[in-house]
Amino acid sequence: MATVAMATLTCSQQVSPNSQQPSVKVNVLNVCTPSAEDQKELTSSLMKVPLKLAFAKDYEVARGHSTLDENTPVPGMEKLPPGAITASDWVRVRKEFPGSMFFSNVQYSFSVDAKNMVETLVLRVRDPKDLMQIAIEDSASTIVSAASMLSTSTPVSRVKLERFGKSSVVLARCSGAEGNSVDQSAYDSIFRSASSIMERYRDALNARKMVPGELGRLSTPTSKKATATNRNNP
Repeated sequence: MATVAMATLTCSQQVSPNSQQPSVKVNVLNVCTPSAEDQKELTSSLMKVPLKLAFAKDYEVARGHSTLDENTPVPGMEKLPPGAITASDWVRVRKEFPGSMFFSNVQYSFSVDAKNMVETLVLRVRDPKDLMQIAIEDSASTIVSAASMLSTSTPVSRVKLERFGKSSVVLARCSGAEGNSVDQSAYDSIFRSASSIMERYRDALNARKMVPGELGRLSTPTSKKATATNRNNP
């Protein structure tokens, strides 16, 4: 919505001699229109993601059903209003990279609740000195089957760099007041690069087949309940 989307407050340990209140440092993340320096860092970090994929033998596949309320906030998700409860089904797959590679592992997750379907790819650095991890996300607000969403290439909506001892660098698709679009044409190359990475890893991790199959193993898939609700309430 607004160009300034997040503020992080950190308190130092030093106290001013004339005051008992600790000094406060404010870091503002401008996720809609990142600075030229942040754009450069986003581009440079995405270029580190390996395109020739070779995974080690270790891997993990998990699925589950999670219930959230206002006391269990989720990063990137608006806080629920008091008394509200939502539930989501999710599938997660993690694979390890060989020991010689810059990244240690990659984790792909797909979640669906009554309003959204979200796809997230996280690559973690093996020996973090500055960059710790890259997170790439896309989402859809129209609830369809997981197979239907994964049959298309949904454009990436958010890229986040987690850094060691520094504030994060984030680029997200934004809309202005009253739904008017924000001119983000300057960041098209970053979004395209992130979308290409998501597409490549989605295929390499066999998400198009694995995710629908794993969601189908859940006893009461949220996606099916949401689809039925949509049909009954046009």
